[in-house]
Amino acid sequence: MSNITIGISDLKACRAPDVLVTYALGSCVGICLIDSMAGVGGLSHIMLPDSSGMTNAANTPMRFADTAIPLLVQKMSVMGANRGRMKAKIAGGAVMFSTSSDKFNIGDRNVQAGKAALNSLRIPIIAEDTGLDYGKSRVFGNYGYPQ
Repeated sequence: MSNITIGISDLKACRAPDVLVTYALGSCVGICLIDSMAGVGGLSHIMLPDSSGMTNAANTPMRFADTAIPLLVQKMSVMGANRGRMKAKIAGGAVMFSTSSDKFNIGDRNVQAGKAALNSLRIPIIAEDTGLDYGKSRVFGNYGYPQ
């Protein structure tokens, strides 16, 4: 068993009993996916909601909810996971700075974009720990179920 750390704008997939870990989910959102039948799990640390309008090649697809989640599904599928069996748990999306404008509430926008991407792939969310005003860290192990 090894611990695999996922940084900001990063994602990884693994097989049990490896453990995926991400830290400091402030306004970022952690998307945990599992196909328990295949014993494959994945974790994405999403920084921003939407890649549209981004032209800079340095803007990695792992940074955005709309591109990172399909990429994670693809990586898991290569390892034997089946999208039809995948389930999701999400965390993060905090309001880190008070503002009167929804435009600057990146945490909520990240949560909504993550849910939309999962919905478009027909992956159900079975647990959620989002919002509030403080960051979170997540450990994703134990055969894919977040601890």
